[in-house]
Amino acid sequence: MKKIFIVLCLFDIILVSCTNSDGKVEAKKEPVISDSLMRMITIDTVKVLPVGDQLKLTGEVGYDENSVVKVFPNSSGQVLQVAVSFGDYVHKGQTLAVIKSADVAGNYSDLENAEADEKIAKRQFDNAKSLYESGISSQREYEEAKGNYEKSVAVANKIKSLIRINGGGHTNAGGTYNIVAPANGYLVEKKITDGAFIRSDMNDNLFTISDLKNVWVWANVYETDIAKVKQGYRAQVTTLAYPDRIFLGQVDKVNDLIDPANKSLRVRITLGNDSLLLKPEMFANVIITNKEARTALAIPSSAVVTDNGKNFAVVYNSNYDVKVKPIEVLKVEGPVTYLSNGLQPGEKLISQNQLLLYNSIAGK
Repeated sequence: MKKIFIVLCLFDIILVSCTNSDGKVEAKKEPVISDSLMRMITIDTVKVLPVGDQLKLTGEVGYDENSVVKVFPNSSGQVLQVAVSFGDYVHKGQTLAVIKSADVAGNYSDLENAEADEKIAKRQFDNAKSLYESGISSQREYEEAKGNYEKSVAVANKIKSLIRINGGGHTNAGGTYNIVAPANGYLVEKKITDGAFIRSDMNDNLFTISDLKNVWVWANVYETDIAKVKQGYRAQVTTLAYPDRIFLGQVDKVNDLIDPANKSLRVRITLGNDSLLLKPEMFANVIITNKEARTALAIPSSAVVTDNGKNFAVVYNSNYDVKVKPIEVLKVEGPVTYLSNGLQPGEKLISQNQLLLYNSIAGK
């Protein structure tokens, strides 16, 4: 009895008797929704929206290979020291590793010999020039001394260029050279340790640096779902580390070939990562939404009333005209529920505290 009394008070459903000019008594109908209740409810409109076909995938986070720098060795040798660790943030010009190289030592030895030859050739050229200008030696002797000097200078310059290529100011005559960071960023790959040997025939990089401001997520799509994924589709990504955080991105690449090992197609999703929460190798859950599909009636999911396994909506026409209508749910996509039947576009319905009205109208 107390519940019925509260509901009646909320709706102010009161019939008041009054007398007209003929002396007849007629009932005056009060509004179903009072002013006080009107402030408690929310009224929404039935819309027609594209139905988002969602595809759930799994994948892993990787660094954006378009914005990484791979660091290779300048020459062969032995690693004396690795000055950084995986995951460190490094600055441009920072020393990553120190290498002891016989090639570098040999270059400096060759430079020392070349500079000595250059000095000898310079003295011989100066003497030949003086004798030629004095008329004592011939022009042929002068030209020969000049040519020898120019050749010695060229040899020395060639060796200096080779040293610059192999480390420039980061090398020394003792045969060591420093591998330095060419850009700012995080060390996302580190493939050497102290004492390791680097051979000249090794084509692999030693370090990889990325700023991680953008990352990729690679997901696998099985053959039955290939038609549901296209470049440009929206993607929502969650991780085990942040299950309540949704990262938004889009599909920017769909591979043309199926992996024969697992019969799946790899798709790449690009994500902004200014917060740096996403790390390479993280496991990711991916929801890809296709918004190019059919349209359907859409209402807020909060407007749906479920009673005995059936779905209803409270339709609002005016404060005096409120009805309960059965609806057929097509699919639910988060805050939006798509309908296959029951309402018309443009109809208004109550999406907050509608249960009070539903119970009253349905006689609950």
